[in-house]
Amino acid sequence: MRMNARKTSLYGMLLALAMVLSYVEAMIPINIGVPGVKLGLPNIVTMIGLYSIGGLPTLIISVLRILLVSFMFGNTMTLAYSFSGFALSFLTMLLLRRIGGFHRTVVSLMGGVMHNVGQLLAAMALLHSPVLLYYLPVLMVAGVVAGALIGVLAGLITERILLFLRKC
Repeated sequence: MRMNARKTSLYGMLLALAMVLSYVEAMIPINIGVPGVKLGLPNIVTMIGLYSIGGLPTLIISVLRILLVSFMFGNTMTLAYSFSGFALSFLTMLLLRRIGGFHRTVVSLMGGVMHNVGQLLAAMALLHSPVLLYYLPVLMVAGVVAGALIGVLAGLITERILLFLRKC
């Protein structure tokens, strides 16, 4: 399958945007007593992708973003946590998108919650500590709040991108 220049450019721009948002997110200090809580800014690109270019291209862009950001700014633990959170989050959002009938904000909200669940499961497995389960209530609330916020932002941006793509 040959990809045209327009798609290549769009995918490259989405990857670049996701990487920039990852970097910006790393600069925002969030201290609520639970390590690793973030806004999920790169998820804006995941949501844009799911609603504009489809699941497979979005998966590829997201995996590339995780790999590149982990290699540039993180370590193997960053990679492990990022992939575990992303995998559960992406599968949930893709499933909800395919089922249909769910507002984008709900899809993003569930993605935020499942991302935190995925990372918590990874931490419990890597650290052999089920005690980490006590963080779950805080992580659920953080996932709901951040996921809803990201869903609203992604919805606004996606509408504009879809208008632009239809004109091209």
